[in-house]
Amino acid sequence: MKLEFKLLKTLESSKARLGKIIYNGVEYETPMFMPVGTQATVKTLSPEEIKATKAGIILANTYHLWLRPGDEVIKLAGGLHKFMNYDGPILTDSGGFQVFSLAKKKDIREEGVRFKNQYNGDELLLTPEKSIEIQENLGSDIVMSFDECIGYPADEEYVKESVLRTLRWAKRGKDVFKGNDQILFGIVQGGVYEKLREYCAKELVKMNFDGYSIGGTSVGEDKPTQYKMVEYSVKYLPEDKLRYLMGVGDPIDIVENVIRGIDIFDCVSPTRLARHGHALTKYGKINLKNAKYKTDFTPISEVCDCYACQNYTKAYIKHLINTEESFGARLLSIHNIRYLVNLMEELRLAIKEDRILEYREQFIKDYYGEI
Repeated sequence: MKLEFKLLKTLESSKARLGKIIYNGVEYETPMFMPVGTQATVKTLSPEEIKATKAGIILANTYHLWLRPGDEVIKLAGGLHKFMNYDGPILTDSGGFQVFSLAKKKDIREEGVRFKNQYNGDELLLTPEKSIEIQENLGSDIVMSFDECIGYPADEEYVKESVLRTLRWAKRGKDVFKGNDQILFGIVQGGVYEKLREYCAKELVKMNFDGYSIGGTSVGEDKPTQYKMVEYSVKYLPEDKLRYLMGVGDPIDIVENVIRGIDIFDCVSPTRLARHGHALTKYGKINLKNAKYKTDFTPISEVCDCYACQNYTKAYIKHLINTEESFGARLLSIHNIRYLVNLMEELRLAIKEDRILEYREQFIKDYYGEI
């Protein structure tokens, strides 16, 4: 069954929206945060632990699963859902971010992008058609078009060329996409340039994708610039389709971009922060490596209902992190994901009650200690 999206409510006070995703008879409300499971696993956590955080959609990485174990292996296993034992919705990226993080400009050509396999040195070519083929073999529910993710800052002339190439790649991918129980998103690029964002969004809408992503953020820009990129893109996207901001997970960025009309977010940050001893709380980020937590026998957060906060103390988790016991990272990962999922619950309630702008004001006071 294909994933469906229904828009439930919009606000006059902001661009914030309330919606729901329907998947196999289960409803998931938006705005939503999606944990990242790069290698077909959210680091250190089981599918049951992910579900206990009340997360819905999770992500997997097309490029990395293509290399290991191979998309054909996962197809033989019955697709990602069976391979990783996760029956909720799964989104796969296209490999476009690896264009940004791994490839040199000279390797980006009209046909696609050339890579060296980081594990055995083999020459690889990732094309729009190949990206779609891999994602169809993976059997994800939401498929991303292959795009070029542009770094920041970038010259306007290069960004223009890149946008035109991304649009050609989007059409090539859409032309071969079978659509069997999957939906396909186009990705809006254009850097910091308003006219290029507008052009890219409008051209993608003409192609009639099932949903739309905003790419090229979280690549080194400051927060005001990120918010402008989102504003430049969102205003040209259809109301009745999902809007996905890629790779954004800082709590304040989630709040600000929900207000700007974004429905779904993803980021590796909650588990990455956890592996470094950091916990997200209502009153800001804390580092459990700090000495003051050595004899702190209270939970990470008194108001959090996650497994870690209900059963363990800061002192114990600090001990686990200091001794490099993986259980510490696991507990913090559970907490950080639950924190972001709960943040989305609070944002949805604020939208329902039309007090999203007041919520932002209170969030900033609590999280940053600003009065």
